[in-house]
Amino acid sequence: MSKILITGGTGFIGYHLAKKLSEGKNEVVLVDNLFRSKIDRDMKELLNKPNIKLIQADLGNRGAWDSLGGGYDYVYHLAGINGTRLFYEIPFEVLSIGITITFYAIKWFRTLNNNPKAKILYTSSNEAYAGALEAFGKLPLPTPENVPLIIADPYNPRWSYAGQKLIGELLFIHGSKAHNFRMSIVRPHNFYGPREGYEHVIPEIIERVKKQVDPFPIYGAGDTRSFCYIDDAVDAIIAVMESTKTDGGTYHIGTKEETKIEHLIEQIFKIMKWKPLKLDIKNSPSGSVKRRLPDVSKIKRDTGWQANVNLSEGLKKMIEWYESNPRKK
Repeated sequence: MSKILITGGTGFIGYHLAKKLSEGKNEVVLVDNLFRSKIDRDMKELLNKPNIKLIQADLGNRGAWDSLGGGYDYVYHLAGINGTRLFYEIPFEVLSIGITITFYAIKWFRTLNNNPKAKILYTSSNEAYAGALEAFGKLPLPTPENVPLIIADPYNPRWSYAGQKLIGELLFIHGSKAHNFRMSIVRPHNFYGPREGYEHVIPEIIERVKKQVDPFPIYGAGDTRSFCYIDDAVDAIIAVMESTKTDGGTYHIGTKEETKIEHLIEQIFKIMKWKPLKLDIKNSPSGSVKRRLPDVSKIKRDTGWQANVNLSEGLKKMIEWYESNPRKK
């Protein structure tokens, strides 16, 4: 039995992580300010479990950390502002909030948690190294963890998210060395699944298919991504957290399958049994990376984890959830 804290605990990853961790006798505490997530039907059901607790707090305020108590064995630091649209609309908030709460997380962990054997995990992003591809025109594919981390264009608001994740990694790496605490960093690669929200790529595609939009817009049809189903992703995050081999390390979480956006959409058409008469192919947003495929050999070597859910299977589960939980107007 472990005492576990999840920041950003009511979000997409946080919910699924908490659900998995609560299956045992763990005491799981979630903290969230409900900026983007909400206490929906799934979350209410989870919070009914006796070993799950929610603290509603704004972790951008230093004093909020005092309300969390201490003695946690594992701390999953997920909190931050995500969502591509928000990178463009509120880049300063994306940067300032992400950096501030990560700094506070480290300070709280090393001074107030009062558990010398505890470990904290930081969820970074594949966006942290995406700038190297735009700046230099090439990256090794599959891409290992030790590629250059750069911001291709500081004037492009898209890089606000990558910028704060890059700084977060630096804070964890050098903070752990300076203050001798256990930590790991993970870089998620396009996690998808039920309860992802309504403002990400796949949920927006599902919604347009339900509305039978024709001509059907496709942004960056030839761009590629590595889509990782949330159940696999959660298993990977827990594996990295609970292994001593991963202490101090950075790990990609994703699949070995490189999928074009147009092929992703074709699968969704097939599953939802509808196809438009015409496609409207559009350019990707400025700063969007053309190809992305992680090298996941390091996480397999150190934890034995590898993704098991194929894209078609994962999309079927996701579409079923979204058809039962349409966006409320």
